[in-house]
Amino acid sequence: MEEKSNAYLETKPVGSLMRSYAIPCIISLLVAALYNIVDQIFISNADYLGSYGNAANTVVFPLTVVALAIAVMIGDGCCAFVSICLGSNQKENAHRSIGNSIILTILASIVVTAIYLIFADQIIAMFGGTVNDETFALAQEYFFWIALGIPFYMFGQTLNPIIRSDGSPNFAMAATLAGCAANIVLDPICIYVLRWGMMGAAVATVAGQIITAAASVWYLFHLKAVKLEKSSFRLSGRLMGRFLPLGICSFLSQVSMVLSMAAVNNMIQKYGALDAIFGQAEYAQIPMAVVGIVMKVFQVVISIAIGLAAGCIPVVGYNIGAGRKDRVRSLLTHLLAAEAIVGLIAMLIVEIFPAQLIGVFGAANESAYYTEFAVKAFRTYLCMLILACVNKGTFIFLQALGKAGLSTMLSMVREVVFGVGLALLLPVFFGLDGVLYSMPVSDVLTGVISAVVLVYTYRSLRDDPESLSHGVTQTAAN
Repeated sequence: MEEKSNAYLETKPVGSLMRSYAIPCIISLLVAALYNIVDQIFISNADYLGSYGNAANTVVFPLTVVALAIAVMIGDGCCAFVSICLGSNQKENAHRSIGNSIILTILASIVVTAIYLIFADQIIAMFGGTVNDETFALAQEYFFWIALGIPFYMFGQTLNPIIRSDGSPNFAMAATLAGCAANIVLDPICIYVLRWGMMGAAVATVAGQIITAAASVWYLFHLKAVKLEKSSFRLSGRLMGRFLPLGICSFLSQVSMVLSMAAVNNMIQKYGALDAIFGQAEYAQIPMAVVGIVMKVFQVVISIAIGLAAGCIPVVGYNIGAGRKDRVRSLLTHLLAAEAIVGLIAMLIVEIFPAQLIGVFGAANESAYYTEFAVKAFRTYLCMLILACVNKGTFIFLQALGKAGLSTMLSMVREVVFGVGLALLLPVFFGLDGVLYSMPVSDVLTGVISAVVLVYTYRSLRDDPESLSHGVTQTAAN
């Protein structure tokens, strides 16, 4: 019988595997999150952009997440499917799923870019860009150039988890790091030296995305576990029907987050206008800018949480395919502990040092109202980071187990039912503060549900040791 690729995933200690896969994944996702936050830091410290530029960045950010959602659905789904295929020694399905993912991403990115360019003004308005004229104009400028880079962004984000599934997490990390380094170097040149404003921030970002995409293309010619063939690139509905459901949780998690951000942005615009301070024209953009910054900091923290869990996907998939539920259960325990520690550390930082955090984003150039609202926003919005991290890790682990339906349901409850619902409901009673309360309340309610699901999951990984591997192997078959 032919030897299985990546057999070490079944024999190497679980803790060591988690570190070797999760750390590069965390760094890759952190770098991806830093693309936008780096832009925002440089924008906020440019005297000719300031909080108006920050607000514009906040408006456009959810629209980049839409593109990311499609990319991670394809990439994470393919990553999980390839890992299962390699664990059950089905290399034909592995290389064909990678080829299908590449073609699907290219087609999807062209469609997204076209929609963004055609309906730019309407889309910007939907996400709160009309808070004032200056913010709208800057959002238009930034969005145009970001939209042009969508194909490169989506390609790099799709290939990143696929490269990890091939057994090269370090290369996936390096490709993303190279792009981010270029962005960090180009941002001050474009914004401060050339004074290209929001266009400069976007151009620097797109340049970095092109570098990451180019590195990913190079890797496709150097795959280790499988080799791409002409047949890999023939689209197969049957094959896509097998790997896309494994990434649907990632997609819905990101898209539902966009819906939540849209609700938050619009509630900020509505109830900010009713506030005694922020109802004044010269301060109207501050709540939008501040909450955008808090969301970016949250994105950095949650990137670590996602990286911990997503890094486990190849290991989980392989061991499920090989029937080693004991190792999967051990990995879940390690993951939950790590998620809780990350959440605790992050929570302490935002609760103790909110003024210092907002200081990085140009607070010295803004009014006292800017800093005051930012401190409150950090301490309120992010006070349940422990639960946020554990919840996110639970969703992704379930996805890696092949429980796409359960994972998707939990993600939708968190981001849509609670995330959108509470963001719309609580401001009715608490005004602008209600927007800030929506995040921690959502995490507490989701945490209760996640606890029940985790008990069930532990039992399923202890009892009937063949049932889970059989079900997932059948997914990879044919």
